[in-house]
Amino acid sequence: MKQPVYIIDGARTPFIKARGRPGPFTPVDLAVQCGRPLLLRHPTAPPAIDLVILGCVNVIAEEVNPARVAALRLGLGEEMVAFTVQINCGSGMQSIDTAYRYIQDGAADVILAGGAEALSHSPLVWRREAVAWFGGFSTAKTIWDKVKRISELRPRFLKPIIGLERGLTDPIVGLNMGQTAEVLAHLFAISRQDADRYTVASHKRLAHAQEAGLLMGEVVPMADRDGKLYEKDDGVRPDTSVEKLARLSPAFEKPYGKVTPGNSSQITDGASWVLLASEVAVAEHKLDPLARIVDSEWSALDPSIMGLAPTLCATELLERNGLTRENVDLWEINEAFAAQVLACLAAWEDERYCKDALGLQTTFGRIEPDRLNVDGGAVSLGHPVGASGNRIALHLAKTLKRLGLKRGIATECIGGGQGGAVLLEAA
Repeated sequence: MKQPVYIIDGARTPFIKARGRPGPFTPVDLAVQCGRPLLLRHPTAPPAIDLVILGCVNVIAEEVNPARVAALRLGLGEEMVAFTVQINCGSGMQSIDTAYRYIQDGAADVILAGGAEALSHSPLVWRREAVAWFGGFSTAKTIWDKVKRISELRPRFLKPIIGLERGLTDPIVGLNMGQTAEVLAHLFAISRQDADRYTVASHKRLAHAQEAGLLMGEVVPMADRDGKLYEKDDGVRPDTSVEKLARLSPAFEKPYGKVTPGNSSQITDGASWVLLASEVAVAEHKLDPLARIVDSEWSALDPSIMGLAPTLCATELLERNGLTRENVDLWEINEAFAAQVLACLAAWEDERYCKDALGLQTTFGRIEPDRLNVDGGAVSLGHPVGASGNRIALHLAKTLKRLGLKRGIATECIGGGQGGAVLLEAA
């Protein structure tokens, strides 16, 4: 028998925009900053936790297996097993899905699952020819060999490459993630104005959520080593407008591209955790769940159109559970790019796409704007890659509870041509 699995609670850090230099927090710093207040809210949880799982993509050298480092710094004990998962943009959701399956199968009762990313700490890397030169110089045996090697040194060897740029370029199709969004904008006739209008709405929704206190309890403050306090996502621009965004140049396909720095997800640092428990643990520890995890799904497709993956996994998820679009009250689609989200919405309304790609007899239908990313998304608050999938699941669970709604789907596209989705029901 499969056990019911519940999201009990969760917390995340404010998402801090990268500003051209390493930020004040490493991935583990971020995980600890939001993990401590979450565990303090549930004093019976720490001794009951069976396992810690953390999604992280850009693991820094000082924190190999950040899940284990975070678990120890959170005081969960030397005997706590902890491991890190990586599936690019879906890593934070993969941690939830892995925990869900452990608990569902009876292998655990309480699991702390999260995601953390400090994109501002992405390394600078040497060019391959520079690495070859350094290797040759270090193995030179005589002074004359070293002199010869020095004579072969070229100034370009000393110019590093931003590792994040390489990481965001697909090695199979040779396109960076922004270029894949341009492909979708072309395929589904998404205009620059469409993308910019969507972006403005995302910023205004996040600004409203902050001002109205809708993120209290979900976003927990954190302080750096100098005592500076971070209380909210700092990339939001409530005063932005379509006119202001129109002044920005295309970022990936000049001069006529549709994707700009303004309508793309922001490069940020952040972390998120959720606490999952079995039905037995809920009763034993008198827990009050936010939501039940009904099911999850992962899909894959051509990396050049990776942004369409949410249409695959979300549609399959609904079909397997005998549900339709009308049965879903809320959607969280990670905003990798405004054009990418709009392309998914257009694809679901396209008869040929729904028939050929999704195997439907008719169109999937329209997702109403008031059901989608109701408090903003990654173009306004940022996309710390390893954490985003966790954040959208956490926010969906809390928003269903807050609005008194029943059912929601959180989904994201994943660099490399994949997608993940989780179906939640309010508890």
